[in-house]
Amino acid sequence: MNKITLFCFPYAGGSAMVYNPWVAHLDRSVRLRPVELAGRGTRMHEPLYKDIPAAVMDIYKLIANEIDRMPYALFGHSMGCLITYELAQFLRERGKPQPAHIFFSGKGAPHIKRDDEKMFHLMSDERFRDEVLKLGGTPPEFFDHPELLDLFLPVLKNDFRITETAIRRSDVRPLESSITVFLGKYDDLDDDECQGWKEHTQQTCNIRYFDGGHFFLHDHTQQIVQHINHILQPKVYSF
Repeated sequence: MNKITLFCFPYAGGSAMVYNPWVAHLDRSVRLRPVELAGRGTRMHEPLYKDIPAAVMDIYKLIANEIDRMPYALFGHSMGCLITYELAQFLRERGKPQPAHIFFSGKGAPHIKRDDEKMFHLMSDERFRDEVLKLGGTPPEFFDHPELLDLFLPVLKNDFRITETAIRRSDVRPLESSITVFLGKYDDLDDDECQGWKEHTQQTCNIRYFDGGHFFLHDHTQQIVQHINHILQPKVYSF
């Protein structure tokens, strides 16, 4: 059977395992390949990234052999969305095989910078905790365990730092792949940030909204994966 590989990149503080529940819903023609980032999960003892380009280079080294020999797609949520975008640009600029499709999730278009954007990584630990809890996705009791917090907080803060200090390119460089954008209806994104994704592809851009806030991803697993199946299945047989 022909297959397409779906590389998935996690949100800030997340590990590759956040995508494990997708296996039960993905079509057999889609091979799930969650990518573990440095400093967490099975790579817990590796140094954290100094910036997004360092993350992209590390990821490219991990997946280079796979993208050279099989069709693939990319998916990223929040910080993972930014990594996905920069990885796609990295691959395009170097003439590498292009993704059959790209899924951007939980983040506004990368060329739009908000005047009121919060700098989470500069906050005190106490305020940082409060703001992270407002976003959802992290159980409140997690912050009540000092031994877990000692491991988790540096990773989470560094993820916010590399995301918030990433260079915003004012120029739009449309990608060659078609894209789908998944967003939460109640996430803190304005219409320009959402619709701005349409400028980032030479192909089609579909935007889909789900009930929920920033972490709608966890509440709509089956629905999201059904959309992915619907988009990727036909592409498997076009190769």
